[in-house]
Amino acid sequence: MATILPISTWTELVQQFFPIFTQPTTLVFLRLTIGWILCTGPRTITGILPFGDPSGLRSHDIYHRFFPDAHWDLSAIWNRLAGFLIRKFAPSGTILLDLDDTVFHRTGRKVEGAGWWRDAVRSTRNRVVYAWGLNLVILTLRVIPPWGGMPLGLPIRMKVHRKGGDSLTDLALQMLGEVSEAFPERDFRVHADGFYASLAGLLPSRVHLISRLRRDAVLFDLPPQRRPHQRGRSRKRGRRLPCPQQMARQVRTWQRVRTSERGHTRTRLVYVRPVLWYKVSQTPMLLVISRDPQGKERDDFFLSTDLTLAGRIVIGGFAGRWCIEETHRNVKQYLGGQQPQTWKGRGPERAAAVSLMLYSLVWSWCLQQNKGQQTWTARPWYATKETPSFRDALTALRRTLWRPRIIAMFESRSGQHQNMTLLMKLLSEAA
Repeated sequence: MATILPISTWTELVQQFFPIFTQPTTLVFLRLTIGWILCTGPRTITGILPFGDPSGLRSHDIYHRFFPDAHWDLSAIWNRLAGFLIRKFAPSGTILLDLDDTVFHRTGRKVEGAGWWRDAVRSTRNRVVYAWGLNLVILTLRVIPPWGGMPLGLPIRMKVHRKGGDSLTDLALQMLGEVSEAFPERDFRVHADGFYASLAGLLPSRVHLISRLRRDAVLFDLPPQRRPHQRGRSRKRGRRLPCPQQMARQVRTWQRVRTSERGHTRTRLVYVRPVLWYKVSQTPMLLVISRDPQGKERDDFFLSTDLTLAGRIVIGGFAGRWCIEETHRNVKQYLGGQQPQTWKGRGPERAAAVSLMLYSLVWSWCLQQNKGQQTWTARPWYATKETPSFRDALTALRRTLWRPRIIAMFESRSGQHQNMTLLMKLLSEAA
């Protein structure tokens, strides 16, 4: 009996990628994605197969070869995914992006592309922890969900940073260039932590950056206007300014504003002025100093390459960057992005990319199906819960995919063995 492939909105989402694969690989891709979503144990190939191909219609070797050896183009996957997500969730206006890197921990000495990298999650100011795995640079589309709260970071690009290869900033520039070329009529605003602040002088046209600025950055005033009949070349920069931390101590004219930070409204004291960070860029940028009116938090310093933005927009935009951190955690914790046991060739990179792609598709399915309605079971210990988590979205999708399989179990005796295999696997994983 053939594997039950439910015709649902989920299948329609996945079908967008079918033209990328050859005909035999298309069904393998579909079964792997469904099995990946339904799997309740480790997302190894052998862990996914009982859910994606319970009757064993294809040899397990076919699925093991899908990541390292199958003929398909990863860049085509990202192009289609970015096109779909931007048309669906950002059809007009400036496209908001978030940029960051993370380590996908792996085991095994011969994992292609793996190395020893600083683990930002476990490292502290006084102790650096290193981890073996893939160092991934990830670009996400920021989506404001209908229920408000924390924005969603949906991956649209990913590249692997390799020892001796392109730097993290080089890979980030490549991804930003690819996205801006794909949408030549649109403007972009990318949010990144202070490590990527140096991108300010290298960005493609139509792409602006919001980032954290060093407290000791060497800043200059804008060059003075040229006087009539002045001899010699024009000045490239003005007088040397105090570093941001010193400047904050000297400011007396603070502006009180209301900012929207990750769905919460806060009151901040803001100081804004155009400056030159001459070491990074000869183009003026906006310096934004944010202060807690109650004096409990340290001052924050931000830069924006878009001089037209208000200070509250810069502060709120950078605060929303936390959604990409949630993306990293959810992909690792709930989709097992670090678990596929593929080591050689393009396998590790492709497996990581598919896990990120599935994260985008699960949220896309949830946003289209539920329109912001409650999708989770109310629990007495979460009485104040108002917004769904990624785990809620994943649970709702699993329910939808399981329903036709369970119905078929009671309607058809010919598939009794296959359905019983699925049930026994599900029960063993849940035990």
